[in-house]
Amino acid sequence: MSHWTPARIPDLSHKIAMVTGANSGLGYHTATELARHGAHVVLACRAREKTEAAMRQIRLAVPDASLEFMRLDLADLDAIAGFATDFKSRHPQLDILHNNAGVMALPLVRTRQGFEMQIGTNHLGHFALTGHLLAALQATPGSRVVTTSSMAHTWTRGMDLDDLNWERKRYRKWDAYGKSKLANLLFAYELRRRLDNAKYPISVAAHPGYAATNLQSAGPEMAKSTLAGVFMRVGNTLLAQPAEMGAFPQLYAATMPDVHNGDFYGPGGLAGMRGYPVQARSNRASHDPDVANRLWALSEKLTGVRYLSD
Repeated sequence: MSHWTPARIPDLSHKIAMVTGANSGLGYHTATELARHGAHVVLACRAREKTEAAMRQIRLAVPDASLEFMRLDLADLDAIAGFATDFKSRHPQLDILHNNAGVMALPLVRTRQGFEMQIGTNHLGHFALTGHLLAALQATPGSRVVTTSSMAHTWTRGMDLDDLNWERKRYRKWDAYGKSKLANLLFAYELRRRLDNAKYPISVAAHPGYAATNLQSAGPEMAKSTLAGVFMRVGNTLLAQPAEMGAFPQLYAATMPDVHNGDFYGPGGLAGMRGYPVQARSNRASHDPDVANRLWALSEKLTGVRYLSD
């Protein structure tokens, strides 16, 4: 794995990959490299114009890229269900589901169904999407579910399953973000456990370290905080690695033959903030099977999407 780059991705011809949030940042670079190596890539994004612009940019780098835009709003459970139905009517298989999209450190806003936006988008939306697409994944030999987490999963004391959506306690945007990223790992590891007796899909996770993306600017823009925006830009300039390299761990997880069910990948240098992908470690809270099982049951209840629970 030493100094691994996407140039070592194997041929992905005849494979179908879906990347949520593929119109910028990590998702954009992930979609580009999957297309470069022959996959048909579904860019599952909310904004048509931005996604079509991203597709034009990808085709400048990869002229023969096989790309498809499908509108997906992870903050709306009804839209997720409709999206999945549409996808399954178009495609007989799904080789890679990349649960990549996310929001970070937003002021308190809610999804269409009333979930706090960070847990609602980053975890519950992807939980529902995976459930709706599980049959397509199970029908595809060698399929994978890749979930993007973050070092921020260590920034919180743990999940508060009695108030997952911040309806009673005082809202703290960074704690909410950390909890959503911890939920990503609890989901990825619990999905692995529930798939243990199945050949596929396998469930793996990755984090980008500190990568310079549009993710850092969304919160300050929504809060109309000039100071926070300046702080984020300075951090991106001084500490962050390019988004292109931040995508390396999730590309490794999605494509390489030595990846196993339950693996977690991240950058190998500077305290996990930058560098080439390696096997990463997540904290003890992310490996708690009781919390993961309870989160799964709560996620089923909140989304109405039940799977792998018999």
